Amino acid sequence: MSSVFLIIPAVIGWLSGWLVNYFSDVLPTTRQLSQPNCLKCGVPFTWKDYLLFRPCPNGHRRNLRAWFVQVLAIVTSLYLWIYPPSKLGYIIGLIVTIYFGIIFVIDLEHRLILHPTSIFGSLLGLFVGTLSHGFFATLLGGLGGLLIMLIFYLLGVLFTRIRLRRLQLSGQPTDDEEALGAGDVILSTIIGLMLGWPLIWFGILVGVLLGGAVSILLILWLVITRKYEKNALMVFIPYGPYLILSAFLILYFPKYLAVLVP
Repeated sequence: MSSVFLIIPAVIGWLSGWLVNYFSDVLPTTRQLSQPNCLKCGVPFTWKDYLLFRPCPNGHRRNLRAWFVQVLAIVTSLYLWIYPPSKLGYIIGLIVTIYFGIIFVIDLEHRLILHPTSIFGSLLGLFVGTLSHGFFATLLGGLGGLLIMLIFYLLGVLFTRIRLRRLQLSGQPTDDEEALGAGDVILSTIIGLMLGWPLIWFGILVGVLLGGAVSILLILWLVITRKYEKNALMVFIPYGPYLILSAFLILYFPKYLAVLVP
């Protein structure tokens, strides 16, 4: 493939990264499409400065996440251009990637899965799932994702109550943190629509394993730094990014996971 034609997906990838950054910057704070503000001082960017990644009026530069998203979006766009998903194609595959990116960043930074993104994701998941494996398997996948993660959510509620009781008995400050949120249940439903049945159970399993691996590393770090007793009940990780990463791997790298799928 001529390198000249790779300019097209590279430019589209840059614009895709810009969209991920924009929605990730404005939705958690305004819940609507609005003029972006500097994350450090709150001063509004001009659209030109924001698009061109210039500093805000007070001289604050964009954070590292913004540049990382741009680079990753370009790489992903190039990959999808060269190896488009067989049933989705380049355009739809890129739209799904943009959606995943927005959910990933917002949940990682704010531990939020917003209702507007959930509504859009449900429609997108229904469309992608029906296109990939038919309407019936899509609905079953969504139902499977809902029920499986609902079980984990209820177990998380039980853990939260036990944790709150232990904090109260030890005299530590309490909070309203949850092991899993309702947004994780909704996200699993959306991913279930995309993956269909029975693949959704594998998608959730991979997501849980990825999150568990990170949790183990955090626990080891707390043990090494001798902060486990003090901070073990205060550390929570968002599970949305790991569910997103799992779905991304299954949708775009199925050959590498084929040996694990029944």
